[in-house]
Amino acid sequence: MFKNIIIGQYIPGTSMIHGMDPRAKLIVVFVFIINLFIANQFVSFSLLTLYVLGAFFLSKVPIRFFLKGLRLIAIIIVVTFLLHLFMTREGEPLFSVGFLTVYEGGVKQGAMISLRLFLLVVMTSMLTLTTTPIALTDGLESLFNPLKKFGVPVYEFALMMSISLRFIPTLLMETEKIMKAQMARGANFLHGSLVKRVKAFVPVLVPLFIQAFKRADELATAMESRGYQGGAERTRFRQQNWRGLDTFVLLTVVALMFIVLALRWLS
Repeated sequence: MFKNIIIGQYIPGTSMIHGMDPRAKLIVVFVFIINLFIANQFVSFSLLTLYVLGAFFLSKVPIRFFLKGLRLIAIIIVVTFLLHLFMTREGEPLFSVGFLTVYEGGVKQGAMISLRLFLLVVMTSMLTLTTTPIALTDGLESLFNPLKKFGVPVYEFALMMSISLRFIPTLLMETEKIMKAQMARGANFLHGSLVKRVKAFVPVLVPLFIQAFKRADELATAMESRGYQGGAERTRFRQQNWRGLDTFVLLTVVALMFIVLALRWLS
């Protein structure tokens, strides 16, 4: 059930996206998210979709693996579209389904919000799929380094974000193991009403929380036993190297932002 979750996972590779500086990838994703919330026309969303497809093609992430990981997200996207479809009452009415009426504004808004959510998930997933947790930590620390002057614990914050991302697939695997163990003892998670299935899942939470705290304690003990001190002028095995490729990709997403802004202003 959870083996195809892509959030927090890393796929080793030698693609152009893999070779980019983690700082550049973080900035590109941040600017792209801004573009998503600025866009308000299908022309803008078409350009953003082409940008994501191009990035996905260059990342060389297996498409079958990626699509399997989007199954749960697809349910959320479909529900989001249906909510906007039937709850938004703007524009001309198109047709009725029983006591529900579908309006032109509902179709447009539902499609735009759903596409925005889809592109957001794809772009952020490619960040973790093509960047190691250590590289993400180093990139975040480097970008937030000016905040050290204001007493912000930059390294601890970056490390916390990295560990959180890395723990997502680990906790999902633990959840699957616990569910299989309980199914072997007669628990039923797949049949019955929704209420019954939710009640059957409740006993999974207790051992899952215990295992999560146990792993966190083991990680803290291992770091302390090795004399770990965050941010104490630590050296790095892999040095960050900003190249011309990183500048070019950043300029493309910034140029895309100006185009999206122009299309929004002209609308």
